[in-house]
Amino acid sequence: MNPSAEPVSQTVLDELDKQLLNGMQFDFPLTQSPWETLAQGMGLTGAQVLSRVKKLKETGIIRQISAIFDTKALGYTSTLAAARIPDDRLDEAAAVVSQHPGVSHNYKREAEFNLWFTLAVPPGESLDEHIKRLAEEARFEDYLALPTIKTFRIGVKLDVGGDRSAKQADTPPAKHQHRKTEPVALTEDDRAYIRALQDDLPLVDQPFEQACLELGIGFDELRFWMQKMQGAGVLRRFAAILRHRQAGFTANGMVVWRVADEHIDQAGKLAAQAPEVSHCYQRPCSEAWPYNLYTMIHARSESDCQRVIDHIADGLAPLGMTAHRTLYSTTEYKKQRVRYFTQD
Repeated sequence: MNPSAEPVSQTVLDELDKQLLNGMQFDFPLTQSPWETLAQGMGLTGAQVLSRVKKLKETGIIRQISAIFDTKALGYTSTLAAARIPDDRLDEAAAVVSQHPGVSHNYKREAEFNLWFTLAVPPGESLDEHIKRLAEEARFEDYLALPTIKTFRIGVKLDVGGDRSAKQADTPPAKHQHRKTEPVALTEDDRAYIRALQDDLPLVDQPFEQACLELGIGFDELRFWMQKMQGAGVLRRFAAILRHRQAGFTANGMVVWRVADEHIDQAGKLAAQAPEVSHCYQRPCSEAWPYNLYTMIHARSESDCQRVIDHIADGLAPLGMTAHRTLYSTTEYKKQRVRYFTQD
């Protein structure tokens, strides 16, 4: 049972809204006038597209439109962490965790480890020290650090126009499959570009103009840099990020699996093939938490989510899968992207 948080009203979308949202999630045009580019083939003007985007932002369906960078490629270290906290102190502890600038996601989940968050720290800083400090300040009873060992899948496209729960990009980049990202040497100019592009895109006729003015460059130079960073694996994509529940995907479950160590690669590749799986990672396991494969599933209902889980379980059974659990998020304390190189 997914004891969902308070109900979220869902905006009624017409077919043009759905087409626009689907396109902006993976194929946001890197042009001087992206609204004009998006309008092509839709029977709309650029001004009409911009008006729709503003409305979708105001109603909360679009969370942010920005560059999405690869944390590891930037030299940051990161981890998923889980803490055990008494229920009567959970909100208080979550507030302490959410204040950390490197915490991007922070949720209550129904499990013995009931607070789950992601933490990233800049190059040269100790991830362990940051977690220990959070544990002391928020008074964790116990905690797990669960860094990524291997990435099998990352990136979600919510199919707001179809009946399916969610789907991956139609042609997901190969670098997002089974990847092991290494830090890339960045210049001071690179860091300035990152700072200029990581925040929400202004909803104006020429939204990249502000970044160009800030950097003292022309648009062609900005676009060239983004294309170069995409090729280097630093910039994963430029895209609109949606709020899942407002877009109709109310069942978002993290499923943890215990599979035989010798089959982990095969298991990860198999689980990542499910269209509804947005993230799939191998993480360390322990006696306290004996799960080594993690999948994030986005669905329109619990029954849809369970159907996906059952399908994956059938595929993993021959690979030594002995246990799995579904952890639904019941409270979202924080969800926002980490802002990089803000202390430079």
